[in-house]
Amino acid sequence: MFSRVMRTAQRKLQEFRATASPRELLRRLAIIALGCAILTFGMHNIHQVVGITEGGVLGGILLLNHWFGIDASIASPLLDAVCYILGFFVLGAGFLGWSAVASVLLSLFYALWEHLPHLFPDLSAYPLLAAIAGGIFIGVGAGLVVRCNASAGGDDALALSIHKLTGLKLARCYLFSDLSVLLLSLSYIPVTKIAFSLVTVFISSPLIDFVVGLGRDETPVDEEEDGFAPA
Repeated sequence: MFSRVMRTAQRKLQEFRATASPRELLRRLAIIALGCAILTFGMHNIHQVVGITEGGVLGGILLLNHWFGIDASIASPLLDAVCYILGFFVLGAGFLGWSAVASVLLSLFYALWEHLPHLFPDLSAYPLLAAIAGGIFIGVGAGLVVRCNASAGGDDALALSIHKLTGLKLARCYLFSDLSVLLLSLSYIPVTKIAFSLVTVFISSPLIDFVVGLGRDETPVDEEEDGFAPA
């Protein structure tokens, strides 16, 4: 199975290289890298410090870090792999593409921030401000990644798989994964802080949409070609 996935991803990348200049490749890689840097910066310097979690895979990373001591640089690719394997069987290998690149960059940036002192003021005494700031970092960071038709984690593969299997609206599938993780997070985060996590979710979600659509017409997901539409 792994060799099949690699062959498909390699074919998609070759098709993209045939139609995109090296400058376009570098530009897209730079945007994805910037998005991953912003997203992981907020997760490490705000959410992990204050104890405000996210939904979906990002929240799962914090959950594993708290209960099992698994570093985010390990938990991130681990959870992504689970979601991508599910996506492979449900959606096929075509959606992988740049998402694999984003997953590697997320792990690298997590490792970088974990080896540096915290670079953002401690907002533990101001959880509402932390929730707002965290939502902005995650919304902008994930939005830049998704703008390049990549995934900022396994959330997209998970939500799309649920959507295809159940026929539910995609927005409800994202909400399902977010709320499931937030409910599990009640095992170590007080209800009051979960409320602040909801603030983050309601800020980051529309911000992702804004960043993705900024300066260009909205393109329906079904009309994108294997995740290689222009950024």
